Amino acid sequence: MTERFDTELQYCPRCHDEYRADILHCAACGVGLLSGQEMRDRQKRETRQGAARSRDIAPDEAVLKVRKGPVLQIKALQAYLLRQGIPSLAIGEHGASCGCRGGGELALQVRESDLAEVMAALEQEYRESTGVAEHDTRFSDAVFDADVAEAVCPACGCQFSTRLTVCPDCGLCFA
Repeated sequence: MTERFDTELQYCPRCHDEYRADILHCAACGVGLLSGQEMRDRQKRETRQGAARSRDIAPDEAVLKVRKGPVLQIKALQAYLLRQGIPSLAIGEHGASCGCRGGGELALQVRESDLAEVMAALEQEYRESTGVAEHDTRFSDAVFDADVAEAVCPACGCQFSTRLTVCPDCGLCFA
């Protein structure tokens, strides 16, 4: 899929959101933006690389199982990888590619040589689908200690009295 990038604008290399030229970081992903020309150049490189890589995995190529799960989940991940230009196989436990004999589960397999790229793509898909990229993790190491007067909620960062056992802001329970 070819996208048109305006050379007067900035773009997020992950989500492809468009920004004014004076903006430096993506509001959604937090990554540095690229100019429209840089995005065009990148797109050309990726197109050449994608053309060089076969979309089909040959029977004699080494493959690795990277995920196992329900048919719809694996098919969605397979489609995501394909949009990234990475071929994959969705195989049932007994070799069926539809999951019919595998109890509704498939295994996602990829070329061994594509593993690093696949893991990066799956991590990005996870961040996008769960909203982890937008979550503030500054307070994730906070601990509720009933022996001190105040605590900081590890989920939302709200400061509250330890006489309470539920965060007044997000409802996280500490009892």
